[in-house]
Amino acid sequence: MSRKEKKSAIRIETRSSAETQEMAKMLAETIAATSRRRAVVVGLQGELGAGKTTFAQGFARALGVTERVLSPTFVLMKIYPLKKGSFRRLVHIDCYRITSPKDITPLGLTEILKDPETIVLIEWPERMRKTIPRDALWLEFFHGAQPRERRITMEGFSKALRSGLTRPHAL
Repeated sequence: MSRKEKKSAIRIETRSSAETQEMAKMLAETIAATSRRRAVVVGLQGELGAGKTTFAQGFARALGVTERVLSPTFVLMKIYPLKKGSFRRLVHIDCYRITSPKDITPLGLTEILKDPETIVLIEWPERMRKTIPRDALWLEFFHGAQPRERRITMEGFSKALRSGLTRPHAL
């Protein structure tokens, strides 16, 4: 189920996996330059193969993660230490197999979401919508007209993040 698109949403089209990862890098760098009172949460919604994991890979790489980033579908959560900026960890969660928000309780998500040194990427966030903070950034991925094209809609961005995403070198 798709979130209702708001007029304030940012819409970007990418023509390749490399462009999707470049857009992810831009967002990661913008977020890394901010400070928060709690974790930054980025929801990645979209059909299978729509580009969520490709985005997560570019995002993690931009934050200095050197190990291979895959969807943690079977382990549910993967934590990557960060050495750049004010954030100390990237938590990547995949809710594809989640049937209830209670399924993630053992992961300690409540504490993770309180940690201002953490960025949380959540694939399939719509499966645990009530658990996700209201100020989460929400990206929805759609297949484009061509096999490698993607349309990405981004909502929930503060003015500071929005200005970082619309600077001249943005896609």
